[in-house]
Amino acid sequence: MPVFLIWVACLAAAVAQLQRAPNEQITLLPNQDGRPSAVIITTAGKETVLNQPYQTAAVGSAGAVASAGDSKDIKNRYGALLETLPQRAAVFIVYFITDTDELTPESAAQLADIKAQLAARPAPEVIVIGHTDTVARRAYNDELSLRRAETVKRMLVEVGIPADQISVQARGERELLVPTGDGVDEPRNRRVEIRVR
Repeated sequence: MPVFLIWVACLAAAVAQLQRAPNEQITLLPNQDGRPSAVIITTAGKETVLNQPYQTAAVGSAGAVASAGDSKDIKNRYGALLETLPQRAAVFIVYFITDTDELTPESAAQLADIKAQLAARPAPEVIVIGHTDTVARRAYNDELSLRRAETVKRMLVEVGIPADQISVQARGERELLVPTGDGVDEPRNRRVEIRVR
């Protein structure tokens, strides 16, 4: 008989634990770039939407219950954890003079700021992607986009970003920023994207 009583006591404790607290708590943090975001939680056949920064949902066996969040409360409870989050990814774009791997004057002026932002990141992982417009043949554009990407990589290495942390890719005219037909001289397509993680 004592074994049966122990089993009943354990079952009662487990049921009480399930009823006492939610299984999970989900909090929507704001995007670092300020853009709105949302999370949809589907439990027990119901959907709960979190679409405001710091909004929280307690998810239990009966489903999710959303409540308004308080940024101070979240920062007090999880401040140390939030401090360890990596910096968000960043994308910079520089543009080139027609049929060259020479930056436009505007992009050359912008490059110092880009270099400073990259140098301030601990151990950045950088992807440099070269692009062209559609003026020349595809094979030539592939080669030109690679030259442009290699030029930007050299500039980043000169500022102290280790070469082994920079990967280079060439897309030629395959991923146009501004869709055009063949043979169109479009300055916004003559670019290098610098993606940093």
